[in-house]
Amino acid sequence: MSLPQTTYLRLEKTGTVIVDIHVIPNASHTQVDGEHDGALRVRLHAPPVDGKANLALIAWLARTLGLAKRDVKLVRGQTSKRKQLRVSAAACIKAQWLALSS
Repeated sequence: MSLPQTTYLRLEKTGTVIVDIHVIPNASHTQVDGEHDGALRVRLHAPPVDGKANLALIAWLARTLGLAKRDVKLVRGQTSKRKQLRVSAAACIKAQWLALSS
């Protein structure tokens, strides 16, 4: 598995990958919007209410990487704009990492 050299992707010893994301909720549509302070900036179409933005972010990341939602977990930042998501080791091998840079 080869990860792109970016500040927002970190390979852990277990083989999982941590993705640092800075979320901008209530956007007109969901899209990557560059980087912000070492994190991938994502404009998210979901509102930050009752965890809807977190669920939408997980679904978007899984779809973008070509993975199932069960392979992506929110590990930090439940109520913050800065979030960390973990992609399971088994899924990292088939993930389409370059799709995040578009």
